[in-house]
Amino acid sequence: MSLSETIGAVSALMLRQFDPEVAHRLAVMAMRLNLAPGLPRVADERLATRFLDMRLDHPVGLAAGFDKDAEIADALLKQGFSHVEVGTVTPRPQPGNPKPRIFRLPEAQAVINRCGFNGKGHAHALKQLQRRSGRPGVVGVNVGANKDSADRTADYVAGIRAFSGLASYFTVNISSPNTPGLRDLQASAALSDLIARVVEARDTATAAIGRRTPVLIKVAPDLDEAALDDIAAVVAARGADGLVVSNTTLSRSGVFGPTAAEPGGLSGKPLFERSTIVLAKLRERVGRDLPIIGVGGVTTGEDAYLKIAAGANLVQVYTAFIYGGGNAVNAIVADLAARLKQNGVGSVEALVGSDGRAWASRPIPA
Repeated sequence: MSLSETIGAVSALMLRQFDPEVAHRLAVMAMRLNLAPGLPRVADERLATRFLDMRLDHPVGLAAGFDKDAEIADALLKQGFSHVEVGTVTPRPQPGNPKPRIFRLPEAQAVINRCGFNGKGHAHALKQLQRRSGRPGVVGVNVGANKDSADRTADYVAGIRAFSGLASYFTVNISSPNTPGLRDLQASAALSDLIARVVEARDTATAAIGRRTPVLIKVAPDLDEAALDDIAAVVAARGADGLVVSNTTLSRSGVFGPTAAEPGGLSGKPLFERSTIVLAKLRERVGRDLPIIGVGGVTTGEDAYLKIAAGANLVQVYTAFIYGGGNAVNAIVADLAARLKQNGVGSVEALVGSDGRAWASRPIPA
């Protein structure tokens, strides 16, 4: 293990001794001050892939929720991620839900959060992204709505307008369980209106800046087959550029103890099966060509391999990074490369969807 990897492992262990939200603030502060060492990247041509006309060294990125205010995207890229998604960013600052609102479940390699889109708002995030304008690296912007907004769809449109020209891609987050009523936007009529309005805003911005920014829709894992049918049909009809599958779950299957009863969304290892089945079912419905980012429970290279084989073009991690730091990213990427080689798969792109039918045939867990 290199010196930087040793420092990363020790830092991750030390941060776990603090309250989860305090640990998160300390980690962000360390990266803002350039105290977190950059880590060597795993190099293997099998890992290289294209996504939305962007070339990535490998398919493993960081999900939204860590860099809520777009303050440390470059520092996170130095941790080994191929791409970083910042946010969720809302038009106006908001404090989020009352504390405590983040709970570790270390035995299950899981976390429950009910943060509620806490953040500093568009204006602050815009300044951060303007400062890094022109730097390399794929940085997506995850946009959301304020809790007290009278027109939540208008909040998403405002996010598209604010960050066009700065975002590598947009993720429209309509699936957090921690803002009351937000998941209602996944219903067919509401989703159709939402996508139509954000795509129109994106197309207007494209004419002004000369660059088309893809728009992805982030959905929940707590959907039934009929809802998946509706989402696939609306995404195709309204011209969204891709999906992010999935957000956190309200299910508590596979987790126990007093902390497991806390309200909020569950992330981490227990989410893997559910999120991967939903991903595969959506892949069947939308076809081979629509880009999908797979999120939920990726903690090892095997998890990444399985999720890509189920139909993901890229994967994102969050909880694994919380527990393992940057070393977890490199471990996942290195293990994924080894599995591609061992199984005679020439590239990540060749792996996508290769086991999708088997995953899609499984029932969504109760």
